[in-house]
Amino acid sequence: MNKLSDIAEKLVVQHHLTAEEYAFLIKNRDEKTAAFLAENARSVRESIYGKDVYVRGLIEFSNYCRNDCYYCGIRRSNDNARRYRLTAEDILACCEEGYALGYRTFVLQSGEDMTFTAEKMADLVASIKARFPDCAITLSVGEREKEVYALWKQAGADRYLLRHETANDAHYRLLHPQELSLKHRKQCLADLKELGYQVGAGFMVSPPGQTPELLAEDMVYLEELAPEMVGLGPFIPQKDTPFREEAAGTLELTIFMLSVVRLALPTVLLPATTALGTIDPQGREKGMLAGANVCMPNLSPMSVRAKYALYDNKVSLGEEGAQAIEDLKKRMESIGYHVVTARGDHASHVLASEK
Repeated sequence: MNKLSDIAEKLVVQHHLTAEEYAFLIKNRDEKTAAFLAENARSVRESIYGKDVYVRGLIEFSNYCRNDCYYCGIRRSNDNARRYRLTAEDILACCEEGYALGYRTFVLQSGEDMTFTAEKMADLVASIKARFPDCAITLSVGEREKEVYALWKQAGADRYLLRHETANDAHYRLLHPQELSLKHRKQCLADLKELGYQVGAGFMVSPPGQTPELLAEDMVYLEELAPEMVGLGPFIPQKDTPFREEAAGTLELTIFMLSVVRLALPTVLLPATTALGTIDPQGREKGMLAGANVCMPNLSPMSVRAKYALYDNKVSLGEEGAQAIEDLKKRMESIGYHVVTARGDHASHVLASEK
């Protein structure tokens, strides 16, 4: 055994590595190690969640944002962005369509649009919950204060997605304007955990400035936070941002990190993201075979999908359209998995509800 295989074996057996070991594993990875980790990640995923693929109906309801993150196409200073907001009626119509297609989780995602006040969001969540009481509601609307998150939880929100993006302060500064801080982002995640949300963190793979050592810091932070969900996908440049000329992240490293996350956090809900499907036509299938167990097809109206342009060339048609859920089912069945009609809760919450 050599050092690389020893570390890979340790991750499989102990579900934990030190920062130095994570960095060594990522820096020195090879095809053999990637295949070994993917096989074991798949095995761990199937031992907990079987061959089920959970689908989330993604509703991108506003592309207005008060922030100016350097990698994001809906950043406030992008004058080329075609802005839109869906009404509460529009959003409920998306849910109606999704429910009929078998979705039992709705993900409400937007930029940090303060037009949707704490009270408006609470009313929206309550309306969806009243109409679809057997569905889970996931919010992904950025950083707010703890009392706001508490209000939304009381209204019926079940989950919250808030990628930490990077666990390193200096790297966070490289990716974000001065008014944003990693300290506040982490505090938001801690608040969400304390309030009882199923919490999702995550990061981009290969944004400007990222190194194996920084990815190792992400993994150490994720072990400490123990989120119920982790969203990760390749960095893809957007033409109207300061990072427009930067290289995109690779499928290879993204798939590798999916396996690493699955092995470090065995019960995590792990999406094969839209960005994976954007850089490779088989990206999401490959993600599933590396340990993922969630897909998030788009329920947004066709008229606005292209406007929610976080990065360029985003997949928004084909199997990404909710109307073509049958295509997604066939894709998953082709690799031995099956899409299920279920809320798809984290294993710990399923166990808690059965007690």
